[in-house]
Amino acid sequence: MTLKISVTAFFVFAVQYLYAQQTLVYSLDDCRNKALEHNKKMKIAQSGIDAAKASYQSVVASSKPALDASVIGLHLGKPLGGALDGMIPEFVGNGSLTASVPIYAGGKIKNGKSAAGKGIEISEVNKVLTAAEVLLNVEKAYWQVVQVNEKIVLATKFKAMLQSLEKDLRNSHDAGLIYKNDLLEVQVSLNEAELNLGKAEDGLVMAKLSLAQVIGNAGETDFKLSDTVSGNFMELTRPNINLNSERRPEIAILKKSIEVQELQKKILMGDRLPTFALAASGFGTAGKRVNIKDGSNFMASYYGLATISIPIFDWGKKSNKVREQSFKIAMQQQQLAESKEFVDLEVQNAYLQLNQSSRKIKLSDLSLVQSSENLRITEDRLKAGTIVGKDVLEAQAIWQNAYNSTIDARIEYKINEVILRKALGELN
Repeated sequence: MTLKISVTAFFVFAVQYLYAQQTLVYSLDDCRNKALEHNKKMKIAQSGIDAAKASYQSVVASSKPALDASVIGLHLGKPLGGALDGMIPEFVGNGSLTASVPIYAGGKIKNGKSAAGKGIEISEVNKVLTAAEVLLNVEKAYWQVVQVNEKIVLATKFKAMLQSLEKDLRNSHDAGLIYKNDLLEVQVSLNEAELNLGKAEDGLVMAKLSLAQVIGNAGETDFKLSDTVSGNFMELTRPNINLNSERRPEIAILKKSIEVQELQKKILMGDRLPTFALAASGFGTAGKRVNIKDGSNFMASYYGLATISIPIFDWGKKSNKVREQSFKIAMQQQQLAESKEFVDLEVQNAYLQLNQSSRKIKLSDLSLVQSSENLRITEDRLKAGTIVGKDVLEAQAIWQNAYNSTIDARIEYKINEVILRKALGELN
């Protein structure tokens, strides 16, 4: 019998061990790395880079020699076919091959390449911006899971506390020392604590689903996190405002967009300059007596072509487009200056919010210490018979609120910390 029990216990332990081994444990860095690799927004941003590179290759190809071929078959019905004693053939086949190359287009080719290259740079910076936004969401979701985990721990402790109080009061009631109403009040609080614990557990499922979606594992909840709400929660010194905007990808995108608009202005100015291109084409035609030189059934020839186009007068159409582009550039420059101001305000606000969270943690920690001492004294007085169970319930509720505040303050600090890093352009 002893051997059978031992074997059974071994297998139970083995199953529990294997289950524990299968439960994933994610650190914050794990979640960040998974999001950068699997998040759908990151994949969309990468597709934008690929599209910009393809567009650049298309612009580059447009500046190189082009080769075009065509084949035509023609059948002429009566009375045209065979007319003029057969000089007009009834059946004709024609093939041609044309090569063309732009030589000069007022700088539009060169500036077009530069603009397309800027398009790649913008898409790459946009991916950096997307990564910062994704990482912000990752850290928010991560700390929210930690927050719910801590509140489940609190709810469990509070429930155990109420159960202990209920046991003591039940013994006192059975001994005829207290009224039943004192016991019922604790039982009502215990039922509420049971309900709140269930809500917290449901909240944990939703928080995990949110985190799983951000890191690219939508629907997964069978994992744990390695962090708690411990750490350094000190106030920070005021950041250097003058350096903030230059680190932000949003500002870099605006700057590069202005560079693109300036190149577009040069392209429009190129429309007012001469253009020069070369082309050469060869062709062959087969048909009855198609050769006008000797009347044979085949004729081949070629031609070369040089074109120069010089704009002369268009009632100011092209010059007004250049002026319009200049106004667009000026408008974007004002938007850039305004965006830098908003970045500075965002950094200041994030800095203030973080330090408010730090001060809130200090106050909530002090309140928890005071409420814990108050609860200890109250429990001692209950044992001495100088107070009733309702007084302990109130002390426990005060302790629970203080404990809850410490959790919220720490999570708020962690989230405000990552918001400040994003505002400073340091979230990568």
